[in-house]
Parts: sequence; structure tokens; C-alpha cells
Amino acid sequence: MKIAVTSASGKLGASVVKHLITEIGKENVIGIARNVEKAKHLGVEIRKGDYNRREDFNIALKGVDTVLLVSGMDEPQKRIEQHRNVIEAAKSNGVKKIVYTSIVGDENENAFSPVVQSNRQTEKDVQNSGLNWIIGRNGIYIEPDIEYLESYIKEEEIRNCAADGKCTYTSRAELGFAYSKMLLNKNLNGQVYNLVGEPITQSQLAEYINKVFDTDLVFNSISVEAYAKERKEALGEFIGSVIAGIYEGIKNGANNLPSDFEKVTGRKHKKPLEMIKEIKKAY
Repeated sequence: MKIAVTSASGKLGASVVKHLITEIGKENVIGIARNVEKAKHLGVEIRKGDYNRREDFNIALKGVDTVLLVSGMDEPQKRIEQHRNVIEAAKSNGVKKIVYTSIVGDENENAFSPVVQSNRQTEKDVQNSGLNWIIGRNGIYIEPDIEYLESYIKEEEIRNCAADGKCTYTSRAELGFAYSKMLLNKNLNGQVYNLVGEPITQSQLAEYINKVFDTDLVFNSISVEAYAKERKEALGEFIGSVIAGIYEGIKNGANNLPSDFEKVTGRKHKKPLEMIKEIKKAY
């Protein structure tokens, strides 16, 4: 049985590949990447696959039984077509099962919503593909908060517009484990799963980071408008809006969801403190 993972050069794709190697051996795993060189270190067969080129996937998916479609990073409307390139190539190559990495989030209420909507459209495309399917909806990654730590320390705070909203943070390591199970377990087919952890506030996040990194951060909540302005100035219109929209979603409860992680993996999702400790160890 051959399982292919798209975007294998990315952090989530690489995590899934590593977990699959443990489960079924590297000879049964194929990584697909736009830049083949960037994924060579994974130690599995790497095939070329650019989401914009359907013809890449007609070749990359030959002899593949199951494919993980990792959501692309392009602007929302573009993503839908890119994902369709993979779905259509899977159908014409006789792939039996497709698993899609979607996201949790509000479809209508904030600047992140267009990204959520594009994911929901791909979910429909996957469900209507005629293949066996599973959809995972990823929670917010906790890693970027650790990657951003130097800036937090400089500013002596975590500042955003989430107020006391709760966020069910996950990590790429936890998701890699969950997707390896979804790719291999046919009893999970035909369902949508929330792959999220334990809900915590930004104040709790600051507290956990302080505990692990011996820092002195506090959480400072500012208005949605002020935060959007700040992020757009720092990151540009599109990314700035998306980031502000994510935290507005947290504020409004869009990320405080029940978790299906244990249903998928057979164990509880790791707690935020444990994930932060593991990330620190890996640095």
C-alpha cells in the first residue's frame, strides 16, 4: 500500500511523513513537493508536485492508494483550483482514498473567514470526489507563538485582540500523528474530525510560556481595529488581515470546539504545557 503526502517539504507534511515511516516503513511512503530538493532529507521517494500544475499530479499519484492533500498557502480563490488539480488527478489515477487537512474557524464573521470558506469548498470537493475520504479540521498551531518568543520578550507582552476567548491549540507533531492514523484506519472514513487540543486563554498561554522559558510575559488585549491596523502595517494587507481575523475568531469563540483527537488516535491530545516543553526541547 503506497501513501503519498503533498507539501512534504512543509512542516506539517514532513511531520506526517515521519509518523507514517514509523507505522508502515519508508518504502510505502511517497512525499510530493514543489521543490523536490527541499524534501530529500525525509528519506522517502520524493516526486514533484506543484499545486498549479495538474500534469505534475498525473505523474506524482501513479501507483498511489491513499493521498494526503495538505491545504495550500495561496490566496483563498486560488487554493480551491489548486486543490482540485490534486483531487482530479487522484480520481484519474485510481487513488482509493483522499484525506484533507482543513481548518477550524468561523466562515462568515471576520477577516480570516475567506480562508475558512475556501477550505470548506475543498471539503465539499473531497466529499463529492467519489473516493473514500476523511477531513481533519486543524486547530491553531502553537509553534508560531514559540517562534515569536523573542519579539514577545522584547515587548514584554503577548498582544492581540483575542480578549478572554479560548483557543484549542494543537501542534504539527500532534497533527502528524493524527493524520497518520487517518490515512491508515479505514474505520475513520467518511467523517470530519476537529483535530484540536484543550481550550486555553491567551493569559494561560502567557503563563505556560513563562513557566517553560522562565519569561515574564503578560497578555494585553487590544481592540480588533487596533490589532488589524498593527498587523497590516507589519505584515502587509493580506497576511495582516488574516492574522487579525484569526484572533478575532478566538475572541468570538470560533476556536473553542470539542476535540475529536482521541476518537482518531486512541489517546488524549497533549496538553498545551507539554507541547510547549516539547517544542523547547526540539529547538
